[in-house]
Amino acid sequence: MQILLAPMEGLLDAPLRDILTRAGGVDRCVSEFIRVTERLLPERAFRRIMPELEFGARTPAGTPVRGQLLGSDAACMADNAARLVELGSPGVDLNFGCPAKVVNRHGGGAALLQDPEHVHRVVKAVREAVPAHTVVSAKMRLGFDDDALAEDNARAIEAAGANELVVHGRTKAHGYRPPAYWDRIAHVREAVGIPVVANGEIWTVDDARRCLSESGCSAIMLGRGMVADPGLALAMRAELGWPACPGDAGRTWADWDALQPLVHRYWRLIQPRVEPRHQAGRMKQWLNFLRRRHPQAEDAYQALRTLSDSRQVTAWLDAHIARGHQGDPGHEVGDNHACAPLAV
Repeated sequence: MQILLAPMEGLLDAPLRDILTRAGGVDRCVSEFIRVTERLLPERAFRRIMPELEFGARTPAGTPVRGQLLGSDAACMADNAARLVELGSPGVDLNFGCPAKVVNRHGGGAALLQDPEHVHRVVKAVREAVPAHTVVSAKMRLGFDDDALAEDNARAIEAAGANELVVHGRTKAHGYRPPAYWDRIAHVREAVGIPVVANGEIWTVDDARRCLSESGCSAIMLGRGMVADPGLALAMRAELGWPACPGDAGRTWADWDALQPLVHRYWRLIQPRVEPRHQAGRMKQWLNFLRRRHPQAEDAYQALRTLSDSRQVTAWLDAHIARGHQGDPGHEVGDNHACAPLAV
C-alpha cells in the first residue's frame, strides 16, 4: 500500500515536492525528468533538477526521491543512469510517458512506446549499468496513438530487468483529457510479474478507491490531484485504512488555515530557483490548482492574477496569508535551499 508523488515537468519540481511531502502521506517521490541526449551530463545538471541529492536524496520532510531520466539512446542513458546513482539517487526511473511534442519529436518520452524493442534496449542498458541492488523503474502511458502495444511495452520493460512499473492510464493522444482508463492498467498489470502502480485522473479519495478497484493495483501515484489538494494523500490513508507514513501523526491539511504557511513557504522557495519574471506565474499556477479544492485560494488567485512584480506578490502574501507559528511544518525556518534539512 504505497502513495507516490508523480514527476511533472514545469509543475512538480523540488520546491513543490518540499511542500507536498511536508503535507504528508507520501511514501516516495520521482523527480521531473533529467533530459539525456548524446553525452554524459555534468553533475550540475542532475543537481539542478534533483537538488535533494545534496541531502541524501530526500526532501526536507524525509521523503525519498528517485531521479528520472528521459532519452532514447540506450548507451547514453546507461552512462547517465550510472552517474545519477553515483550522486546518490536510490534508484533510476525511466520516462516513457511524456506527451510533450518537443520531447516526442526527438524520440523521447511516449514516442518510444511505438517500438517495444527499443524500450527494452533502453531499460536493459540502464539495468546493466547500475548496481544489482539499485531499483530501476519505468513510467509509461498506455501507448502513443492507441493502446495496442501496452502489454508488449510492459513485458519489454519487465524482461529488460525493471523492478517496478508505473502506468498512466491514457495514451499520448489522450493527453490529460479525462477519463483515465484504469481498467486497461489492470490488463497491463496482469501481463507482468513486477509491481504495477496506477496513475492518472485521481483527484479525490473516491477516485483513488475506484482506481484501486478497477486497476487491481495496491499502489497509486498522485500528480495534479495532490497539487490541487495537498491533504489528499493523508485523506486517502485515513479513509482507505492505510497505515500512516512516519512523522504524519497529527497532521491535517484539509482546511485553508492549515495550508497558508505552506503557501508562504512555497513562495520563498521558488524565488532563488526561478527567474524573477516567472516567479509570480509559478505562484499563480499553484493557486490555480488549489482553487479547485479551496475557495479561499480563488480569492488569492484573483488578487494576484494581474501582478507580475515579485515585490507586489510578497507584499500581498504578507498582508493576507498567515505564516503560521513556530512548530508548524510549514513554518519558515530560514533554510533558503529547497532541500535544506527539516528544522521544525
